[in-house]
Amino acid sequence: MPRWLRRGDRIEIKTRGELEAMREAGLVVARTLALVTEAAKPGVSTAELDELAEQTIRDADAVPSFKGYHGFPASICASLNEQIVHGIPSASPTLSEGDLLSVDCGAILNGWHGDSAVTIAVGDVAETDRKLSAATEAAMWAGVEAVRPGARLTDISFAVESAALQASETDGIDYGMIVEYGGHGIGSEMHMDPFLPNVGKPGKGPVLKTGMALAIEPMLTGGSAETLELDDGWTVVTGDGSRAAHWEHTVAVTADGPWVLTAPETA
Repeated sequence: MPRWLRRGDRIEIKTRGELEAMREAGLVVARTLALVTEAAKPGVSTAELDELAEQTIRDADAVPSFKGYHGFPASICASLNEQIVHGIPSASPTLSEGDLLSVDCGAILNGWHGDSAVTIAVGDVAETDRKLSAATEAAMWAGVEAVRPGARLTDISFAVESAALQASETDGIDYGMIVEYGGHGIGSEMHMDPFLPNVGKPGKGPVLKTGMALAIEPMLTGGSAETLELDDGWTVVTGDGSRAAHWEHTVAVTADGPWVLTAPETA
């Protein structure tokens, strides 16, 4: 059974063996996202990408984390252009040249979860959209680098926010940072304590300890940070219609530094 800290947030502490089991789930997610990324071409629907993702996950003897989660109807979140997160896959419209598609994917294998998201450029995208996605990914990796034993939770938040601000300065674009949604603990459940904000001052929150695992997931927009939820009760869009990007990895705290459990296998 998972072990827990005695005070503060109920943060699950995993053994090395349990983290290795999470890595196996993470590899299922990584392979699924790689196949979805390859298949995301003009003329393909997000419903077709969802079918591909579900089949890939189930072929690995895993279960899609998202399907049925609080009633969510699909195996991936497919958020297109101005959609930030929780987009529901659909048969129409199909993808078009220049679209920006964020795909969030989770899998459960032997009781352990992996969770990751990528933003996919469909064909040739505008330079501003390419920069938006790159800035969001860079912010995620800055957060990953802040994961180490003895650090505080908001050290990650500060690293994510600082990288986003640096990208805004470098690119000359005032990116909007989504603050209502953020990262989370993960392990024997998909969403666990603690909530991980994408902004904040360093040195606050729980102390990171070996065996913890966190999903780090910044979301940036090319304009306002205002969000709206559509009538479907899931899809979150930008308030001003600007485009959005979302990147995420599941990361374990180890004595040797961050272990990205959803990173693709290396040769």
